[in-house]
Amino acid sequence: MTSPAHLSTTSTRWDARLWAVLLTVSTVVGLDALDVSMVGVALPSIQAELGLSTSALQWVVSGYVLGYGGLLLLGGRTADLLGRRRVFLVAVAVFAVASLLGGLVDNGALLIVSRFIKGLAAAFTAPAALSIITTTFQEGPARNRAISIFAVFGASGYSAGLVFSGLLTEVGWRWTFLLPVPIALIALVSAIKVVPSYERDHSAGGYDLPGAITGAAGSLLLVFGVVEAPEVGWAAPRTLITFAVAVALLTAFVVIEKRSSHPLLRLGILRSGPLARANLGAALFFGAYIGFQFVVMLYLQDVLGWSALETALGFLPAALIVAFASPRIEPLIDRVGTSRTILGGVLAHVIAYVLFLRVDEHSGYAGSVLPSMILLGIGFTLAFSSLNIQATTGISDNEQGLAGGLLNTSLQVGGAIGLAIVTAVLTGSGGGSLLTGLTPALTVITGIAALGLLIAVSGVVRLRRAPEPELARV
Repeated sequence: MTSPAHLSTTSTRWDARLWAVLLTVSTVVGLDALDVSMVGVALPSIQAELGLSTSALQWVVSGYVLGYGGLLLLGGRTADLLGRRRVFLVAVAVFAVASLLGGLVDNGALLIVSRFIKGLAAAFTAPAALSIITTTFQEGPARNRAISIFAVFGASGYSAGLVFSGLLTEVGWRWTFLLPVPIALIALVSAIKVVPSYERDHSAGGYDLPGAITGAAGSLLLVFGVVEAPEVGWAAPRTLITFAVAVALLTAFVVIEKRSSHPLLRLGILRSGPLARANLGAALFFGAYIGFQFVVMLYLQDVLGWSALETALGFLPAALIVAFASPRIEPLIDRVGTSRTILGGVLAHVIAYVLFLRVDEHSGYAGSVLPSMILLGIGFTLAFSSLNIQATTGISDNEQGLAGGLLNTSLQVGGAIGLAIVTAVLTGSGGGSLLTGLTPALTVITGIAALGLLIAVSGVVRLRRAPEPELARV
């Protein structure tokens, strides 16, 4: 059995085996991100062919988010306890099968089920993949470079999904579901050959079944409540009951974790200042961006009259910046630290949102939309890799899956909450007109991003006052 220690290196010059491990797991995370965004432009075609109502249609997106965001914490700890390679391989295989089913079904309910299963699979692949990276590459420049490359696949996958969705929908919406199948299968074969076996850390103890049940159920209900609230109403009895039960389950989860000899989530990990800031910052960062993306796509199509393909290509500049610049960000992170690069990335996004407040029905792309797209690309390049590094630095190997699960949970739940809030503001303030609701929605987006900016500033201030010696370069 190959030990990750035999592959690990402090050098940033890697052999073919190290590159194969990195590129394989990064490809799968890119697929996870691709699938979050790629279905968006295809929704009208799906609705027309399958005869879905508007409320049912939103579950084509929300079903994936529910499985992904609701089970990430469980997926991360499962990778630590049952083996990162084993969990990764099984989850990739499930993802491929669910993708194939989604492209073949002729029933809306089955399509939504396939999307939930894909989200569930992604909830296990994403933290397992990150923990494979962080336990294969030693902490410092080598790991920073690996995570930078890993993060570019995630960020580029999300941005590329927007572009591919426009291209593939022109051919047929089913191709947005079928495209990931061969890529996932190739990645699965590669992973079987190159990803090392990781010996289970027996000090981690047994599996915390009560914690797993209450934590997963509480997380699922919380995400379910968030994605349902804009449709049924935030004050509706169903929404309030859902949130109440979710809070009760999550409270029970915390009590169980405090008393468990082998907790699913060791609560002490949350005392890490850098990890806590990374998770809160990621939730705000992604929450603002997902809301902004939703608003911009509606603005370009409904106000400016763009086609689905033109709308998808409108996001291309941001995607290109992320794809070309993110692999080269590691030297900057090593030099100035993650706290400062996160601050720069969040600031770039805040400026992008403020600039977009100027748009109206007569705005042109080059003068009004493109500057924000460029800043979004710069912001993702600076912040996304840095958030991944900061959330996992200083964490022991037997909790890397947990740390990765926490970060990805923050991203997905933050995105779901941000989108729900922005959707409620957009529809509630518009009075039937998208343009009327645009400014209030953009103001809320800017406010969410500004909260993230405060978190980022606090990290830089804290670093200057009292550097945390166990977490170098954060």
